[in-house]
Amino acid sequence: MKTGFDKDFLWGGAISCSQADGGFLEGGKGISTQDLRYLNPAWNREQVEEKHHKCPFSKAEFEQALKDMDVTYYPNRRGIDFYHHYKEDIELFHQMGMKMFRTSICWSRIFPNGDDLEPNQEGLNYYKDMFKECHKKGIKVFATILHYDIPVHLVLKYGGWKNRQTIQFYVRYAETLFKELGDLVDYWLPFNEFNAGRFAPWDGVCLIQDEEENMNQSIFQCLHHQLIANALTVKLCHEMLPGVMIGGMIARFETYPATCRPEDALQALQDEQYGNWFYTDVMARGEYPQYMDRYFDMFDIHIDIQEGDLDILKSGLVDFLSFSYYFSQVSTSDQTWEKTAGNLIMANKNPYLETSEWGWQKDPIGLRVTLNKMYDRYRLPLIIAENGLGTTDVLESDGTIHDPYRIDYLKSHIAQMKEAVIDGVDIIGYTMWGIIDIVSCGPLTMDKRYGVIYVDLDNGGQGSGKRYCKDSFYWYQKCIKSNGKELG
Repeated sequence: MKTGFDKDFLWGGAISCSQADGGFLEGGKGISTQDLRYLNPAWNREQVEEKHHKCPFSKAEFEQALKDMDVTYYPNRRGIDFYHHYKEDIELFHQMGMKMFRTSICWSRIFPNGDDLEPNQEGLNYYKDMFKECHKKGIKVFATILHYDIPVHLVLKYGGWKNRQTIQFYVRYAETLFKELGDLVDYWLPFNEFNAGRFAPWDGVCLIQDEEENMNQSIFQCLHHQLIANALTVKLCHEMLPGVMIGGMIARFETYPATCRPEDALQALQDEQYGNWFYTDVMARGEYPQYMDRYFDMFDIHIDIQEGDLDILKSGLVDFLSFSYYFSQVSTSDQTWEKTAGNLIMANKNPYLETSEWGWQKDPIGLRVTLNKMYDRYRLPLIIAENGLGTTDVLESDGTIHDPYRIDYLKSHIAQMKEAVIDGVDIIGYTMWGIIDIVSCGPLTMDKRYGVIYVDLDNGGQGSGKRYCKDSFYWYQKCIKSNGKELG
């Protein structure tokens, strides 16, 4: 029986290119779908949350963003300027002792329009240099091929993931990465949070709600195209880079019945199936699960599955599964149940859990539950690709940042990871989300900070941009050095 983490456990951190890089239109980069998301830096917290949760990305917002090439109201265009500062940031990761760095590759930096005949060499060189810098510092690379952002030209000309032609553009993009960066990437991930198409359609599948007659139909047709692209990419990776691991990922929503009522138990089962298992079942088992037939019938969804598609799904099974985990929720048939915020969703509130400053429920035991359930179902190695606490931090006059709340969050979740290892779960890595402060995905603000490294920028991008190590940096450094033994 194991009593702790393997000696080669991959302690790490994660970011995404759209939230960190900046470098808007530099180095031959094209416009990405994430470049179009708007935030007025003068908004207060209530206005930001109103926009985030109640005002989905609209056609008017899309059209205005295409006209405006400034960075003022578009935080993802500036990020934290990782594009120009990656060497000093990677040096901080090295000082912390990180074993693995998860980041994403920007499709529009490699193929600015998505359908270009040749890749942008300057974009490829950027990733080559950055990944070499990681390896020079002894840090493995965990690369996400698509983290919510596709070249906006593919949406304008083809309709994005609604059009089956996008599959071939994506696979050619992935093939280029395998050819050009294959010797520099240790773990590959084709898609970030596969289920995002359902709960965040613009992010996940590039759909604009007020342009769709049947949103559910469009979402699942897009998801089918992504699942085909995923399987083709996995198969291609196995052929081009034998021995290299390539996996799948979802945003994991651990779900408990709200009460002992059978109706709530059934709701929890169905929420698990439709919100979590569907995506991992297809990626790991290679087929649509039977329970989705009823779901599709219930919502009048008719997916165009072409000849050969089901064989493609079977031919590209993932080598590992990964997931983001921030909170848990409860399931109930009671429509009046109190709600609270979560990872790009509103969730049913669990009265037994504490919530964060942003209303996210803290449930470290839920991480152990998730790890056991996923490993029991698939018997595949697991990576916690995202986990962390978003909150406000205060930069003191002496350059220190005291964040005991983040240390408590990380400590409690890592302790439950260790329990899952003792339970027999095969966990190969943990990449804490937002290892350095970045633009927060949902609200698009800098004041919702996840990092153990503070970046001196506000919601409008004003500030020195200087990096400071928080107390949690030194705590995580000690955790890594002790391989998870010292959590005090």
